[in-house]
Amino acid sequence: MEFKLNDSLGFILNKTNAKLKNELLQRLKEYDVTPEQWAILNCLWEQEGVTPKELSDRIDKDKPNTNRILEKLQMKELIVRKPHPVDKRAFQIFLTDKGWAVREQLIPRAKELLDKATTGIDEHKVTELKNMLNQIYYNIK
Repeated sequence: MEFKLNDSLGFILNKTNAKLKNELLQRLKEYDVTPEQWAILNCLWEQEGVTPKELSDRIDKDKPNTNRILEKLQMKELIVRKPHPVDKRAFQIFLTDKGWAVREQLIPRAKELLDKATTGIDEHKVTELKNMLNQIYYNIK
């Protein structure tokens, strides 16, 4: 039986993910934001007041890792935690003014990277690729 690593979908996805993540890290470095922190900020730009559990589900990380990322964002004064109005054991996460302000610098950096990564690929093919990758993800979830 033969298995060619460079022809393996998993290997190709992994090396592409690693390259994209490293490139994003370099582009966000001057703002002292990691790709993991970027993911949380992005979720909060879409909807504030969510719990750490909701964020961990959205970014597909376990709760302890999500809490560590939130601690770093709080130390950088990009987010604040407020007691949940109903569940006294939980917190809600909100952006600070600084967390909102950094949005204008970070989003263009991420978009530039995605534009570079998809250079020469028709927009409909990029959409199709995203749909296929999501299908693969849900097939093995």
